[in-house]
Amino acid sequence: MAAAKKEREYWNLSLFVAGKDHPNSQLAYANLIRICEEHLPGGYNLNVVDISKTPEAAVSEQILALPTLVRRAPKPTRRIIGDLSDTDRVLISLGVKAIDSSISVDA
Repeated sequence: MAAAKKEREYWNLSLFVAGKDHPNSQLAYANLIRICEEHLPGGYNLNVVDISKTPEAAVSEQILALPTLVRRAPKPTRRIIGDLSDTDRVLISLGVKAIDSSISVDA
């Protein structure tokens, strides 16, 4: 009998932005939605936090730069700063994709 299929991981994500209408915020959101729909379809929850409306969220989450994506689940927590336009880097940083030796992930 075949091995039981591994239960699908569920991704809990929060995107911290400074104004939902800001171009960097919109770009990060659009990139994240595209990535999630392509690589995590139906397996994620996304919460967008506008710190211009809830500045205490930035303090409590220790957000130092924007936009910032926080992955709370699966554990461990991970953070990615930027517009999320480099899909491979985002997938590797989130732990969705293994590191490919041909991709440089230096900061």
